[in-house]
Amino acid sequence: MAKRGTAAAMAAAMALTMAGCGGSNAAETTAAADSEAASENGDASETAASEAKGDIKVGVIQMIDNGAFADMRDGFSEELTEKYTGGKVDIVYKNAQGDAAALNTICQEMADSGVDLIATIATPATQAMVNLETDIPVFFIAVSNPVGAGVITDMEKPDKNATGTSNAIPVEDIFALSDKLTPDCKTYGMLYNTSEINSVSTVENAKKYLDDQGLSYKEAVVTNSSEVQQAAQSLAGEVDAIFVPNDSVIQSAMPMVTEVARDAKIPVYGSSAVMVDSGAFATIAISDTEIGAQTADMALEYLNGTAIEDIAAVVVPASNMVINQDTADALEITFSDEVQKEAAFVKDAE
Repeated sequence: MAKRGTAAAMAAAMALTMAGCGGSNAAETTAAADSEAASENGDASETAASEAKGDIKVGVIQMIDNGAFADMRDGFSEELTEKYTGGKVDIVYKNAQGDAAALNTICQEMADSGVDLIATIATPATQAMVNLETDIPVFFIAVSNPVGAGVITDMEKPDKNATGTSNAIPVEDIFALSDKLTPDCKTYGMLYNTSEINSVSTVENAKKYLDDQGLSYKEAVVTNSSEVQQAAQSLAGEVDAIFVPNDSVIQSAMPMVTEVARDAKIPVYGSSAVMVDSGAFATIAISDTEIGAQTADMALEYLNGTAIEDIAAVVVPASNMVINQDTADALEITFSDEVQKEAAFVKDAE
């Protein structure tokens, strides 16, 4: 689909093209003829798509299901539905259930369905969609290293018809938290899936930090969730703590990691609040709902007439200390008054 903010004639042609693509389920969408003027003369963040007209159809794609991705999806969908005033919002959600072949099929079907834009959650779904090189804009949610993943080449002037939010993991902050809560940790285990570029790049940052600090580490890698428990067990007797990057495979199997780590009396430092909800000991986290909502706001800018290459990709900072009280009790870890005031304490998710 051509970008919004063009002249009314192009908008009409675009609507005709959409009607012939994807059959009866294709969205019939029109762009406001004056949206370009609104973009030039007003602040797009303030108008928040108030100039856009017509019902819209939006695709949302994710590789696998977990609590963090669900919160991101909800944050995106609720923000977009609440703030889009040009008509109805039809959101089509697809989940590949961890199957890479299914993910590629979903992306192609979504591209063929005539949606106005597509939101992709995390790196694998974003790579699969962007690699199709369609003319449908992609708004990615929580891609930790968009440039390294190849979904854009410049954060400030994104290309490849894509932009969105990055949840770059605050590696130094997480290890600083470990030093504060469990200061005797000298050797860390790195548990991750080698097929996710986001996991690999975060682990590389972690290893560099540990090297600089004179700390040691051991790695245990997996290719699917069935290998997670054995990988965690291989680390349990060898390390003082385990670090898990932003890895969807490990996150989906976090209860198994939790069981192994609690039995071995070692803390697990995760990369999301949902990991802590699932039994990891602690992290410095972002709000998953908020990062979804911020991506929706970027989509609203586009719907209001801003060209996608003029919507800079942004890194959403992590600042929330989250601690699992059940894990702390199992590890017999107590906290200072300062930590008790600062941290958000959670219990195991039921």
